[in-house]
Amino acid sequence: MEIFKYWELLKQLTLREMRVRYKQSFLGFFWIILSPFFQMLIMSFVFSHIVKISNLGIPYPLFLYAGLLPWTFLVGSLTTSMVVLIEDRFLIKKVYFPRDALILSNLLAKTFDFFLSTIIFLILMIFFKQSFSWYMLLFIPIFFINFLFIYGLSLLLAAANLFYRDIQYLFNLILTLWFYLTPVLYAVELFPLRYRWIFKLNPMSVFINAYRQVLFGGKIPNLSSLTIGVIISLLVFLIAYKIFKKAEGVFADIV
Repeated sequence: MEIFKYWELLKQLTLREMRVRYKQSFLGFFWIILSPFFQMLIMSFVFSHIVKISNLGIPYPLFLYAGLLPWTFLVGSLTTSMVVLIEDRFLIKKVYFPRDALILSNLLAKTFDFFLSTIIFLILMIFFKQSFSWYMLLFIPIFFINFLFIYGLSLLLAAANLFYRDIQYLFNLILTLWFYLTPVLYAVELFPLRYRWIFKLNPMSVFINAYRQVLFGGKIPNLSSLTIGVIISLLVFLIAYKIFKKAEGVFADIV
């Protein structure tokens, strides 16, 4: 990929993204941790004390946080990626570099946020006296597959929103529906077997279930579901990358 020839540029873009975001913030990088943490506290109270969703024996704040972190990573990455080409239009017009570097640098900055937020998760694991196992290391390869899926979607949405600016508004509606079809708040096991195939077609559902299986179940994730997730992620990335590169030549004229 051409982008690896511009590794230094990619590093500088990533650092710029991280610095600008919290430059004038009093709490700075603490917002990365506090935002999902307070979401977890509010949702935990509502769905464990009022609605009382079953959590399959796992402390609900922990169960919820394990789903909320990857979902927050998805939403944050896609939302900012959609507008990054527009926001950096002056850079695009003046200098040549692979435009996907802007997308990738944004995702790398979000990856930093993601792993920084896992500090709270580890604290919660200790607080609720959950056991740690070697299977938890599988979290990393699952994340890489998850990252590839989000990277592909980010490329596709960034290019599409550049040509049709109302894509971002339509996406917000889709995102709301997608959230309720993804087991962030609930467990897939609560659904009848005949309906669970729906979740296998939703990569985020596959990834969140896989995260929970290695973190709480002390076992390898469901390989048949994860294989589907890998195939969908690869297809999304390859198709999106091809479309993005094909349209890249006219970005400077459109922005």
